[in-house]
Amino acid sequence: MSKVTIISGSPSEETRLNGVLHDVLNYFHGVQTTPEIINVRHLPAEDLILAKFDSEEIKKANQKVEDSNIIIILTPVYKASFTGVLKTYLDLLPQSGLEDKTVLPIAVGGTFGHLLMIDYALKPVLAALGATNILKGVFILDNQINKLGNNRYELNSEAKERLESSLEPINTSLTTRKSVSRPIL
Repeated sequence: MSKVTIISGSPSEETRLNGVLHDVLNYFHGVQTTPEIINVRHLPAEDLILAKFDSEEIKKANQKVEDSNIIIILTPVYKASFTGVLKTYLDLLPQSGLEDKTVLPIAVGGTFGHLLMIDYALKPVLAALGATNILKGVFILDNQINKLGNNRYELNSEAKERLESSLEPINTSLTTRKSVSRPIL
């Protein structure tokens, strides 16, 4: 059976990325899948910064990735790239940590000028970690995510439609794997 892990690379607790995360979780809830979540900001900062590969928290996070065959990476765009906190975590994954996994990168940025960040900054790092099935990815503008208050956010209809469209190949993969794993009577 397919397992999904979402890696959220925002260093901030209050972020528009939470709206994206919420919609991704709702999507998987609709297909009866409960993803594991790694909020990189909740991992011990010292372990990340000092590259403590033997940290229990890092090992637990890495185990979630290892046990999954679908990885969704969420990140805001900072300085035309993904966040440093996400990079510090990706540096702690094993060299082939994304091998044989389907990876969907999702980024939130302020302008379309950052659109290519997924292709030119994030995808090369994912490939270096062994990922060969990297999906197209989704870029969502900040202004396509409405702040509702109390750390709640809502994607506008166009962004939500693109996000759901990008998740559809994953849903197809989940459905195929579930049907294959059923016992034959």
